[in-house]
Amino acid sequence: MERRTIGATALDVGAIGLGCMPMSWAYSRSEQRGDRSLRTVHAALDAGVSLLDTADMYGPFTNELLVGRVLKERRSEAFVSTKCGLLVGDGGERRHVVANGRPGYVRRACDASLRRLQTDVIDLYQLHRADPEVPVEETWGAMAELVSAGKVRALGLCAVGARAVRRGADLHEGTIRQLDRIQQVFPVAAVEAELSVWSREALVRLLPWCTARGVGFLAAMPLGNGYLTGTLTPGGGFEPDDPRARHPRFTAEMMAANQPIVAGLRRVAARHGEDVTPAQVALAWVLGLGRHVVPVPGAKRERWVVENAGAAALRLTAQDLAEIAGLPAPRGSWD
Repeated sequence: MERRTIGATALDVGAIGLGCMPMSWAYSRSEQRGDRSLRTVHAALDAGVSLLDTADMYGPFTNELLVGRVLKERRSEAFVSTKCGLLVGDGGERRHVVANGRPGYVRRACDASLRRLQTDVIDLYQLHRADPEVPVEETWGAMAELVSAGKVRALGLCAVGARAVRRGADLHEGTIRQLDRIQQVFPVAAVEAELSVWSREALVRLLPWCTARGVGFLAAMPLGNGYLTGTLTPGGGFEPDDPRARHPRFTAEMMAANQPIVAGLRRVAARHGEDVTPAQVALAWVLGLGRHVVPVPGAKRERWVVENAGAAALRLTAQDLAEIAGLPAPRGSWD
C-alpha cells in the first residue's frame, strides 16, 4: 500500500487506516465478536493498513486490550494511535461520558494504555476532548512530558464530535482556537476530525489549518457512518444502542432522501470496473485531498478492511471529481 507521512516528524503510515472502535463500542453490539475482530485487525495489517486507531474509552478499555493482543505479535508492522481525556460512567441505556484533562490523570491513563496495548511506546497519543475545567495548555503540557519520557512519539488532537456552540459559528472554530493555543506548548502532529463526501465542513478551515502547518489529518468516519458504502437499507433499522438509531440523518426518510449521493458514487465506481465499490470511491475522494490526509474508516469484518485498503490504488479522474462535487447536499441535520 502507498505510504503517507503525517506531522513535522514525518510519521510513516499506510494511506488507509483502521478505526477499531466499532469492534467493541457502539455500532451494532451484537456483531462485536472478539475472535472475528482479531482476524480483522490481522487482515488490515496484511493489506498494508498500519494505522490502528483506538481509545481507552472504547469499551471502555476492551478495544485497547483487543489491539494489544495483535500488537504483542506484530508491533513492528503497526502504527498505534490511542486517546485519553474521556471517562465513561454509568448512564443507564446511554452511558455518561465526561472529560478529564487533569495532568495527573493523563499520566496514569497513558501508563494504563501502554499496559493494555502491550507496548513500550504509543505512536500517536491524542487528546480525545479538552476538559472545560482544565486549561488545555496544562493537559497538553502533561502529554508533552510523556513524549520526553519516551512513552509517546507524537501528540494529536481529536476533534470528532467537537462542535461550535454559537449558532452560525464555523463548525471547528473552537477546535482551531485550541490548536492555536496548544501549538505554542508542543507541536501538534495530527488532528482527527470527521470528513467525508457528505460531511465536508472540515474543508472550510480545519483542513487548511493543518495543511498550512504541516500537520497530519486523520479523516474519521470517511464512509459517513456506513451510509456511503451503499449497504444500508433505508428503514432497515438499527440496534437500540447503535447511535445511528437516534441520528437525524439515519431516519428512514432521510436515508431515502440521500440516496442520490450513493447513486452518484456508484456511477463513478462503475467507470472504474465492476469490482470497484461506492465505499472505495468515497475513500479515494478523501485521499485526494492531500498527501497528509489519511482516512480512518471503522470496520468489524475482514472483507471490509480488505475492500477499504483497495481504495488506496484507485485514482479518480477530473470527471469523477466533478461529478462528486456536483452531488446534492445531504439532507437532514448532522446532530
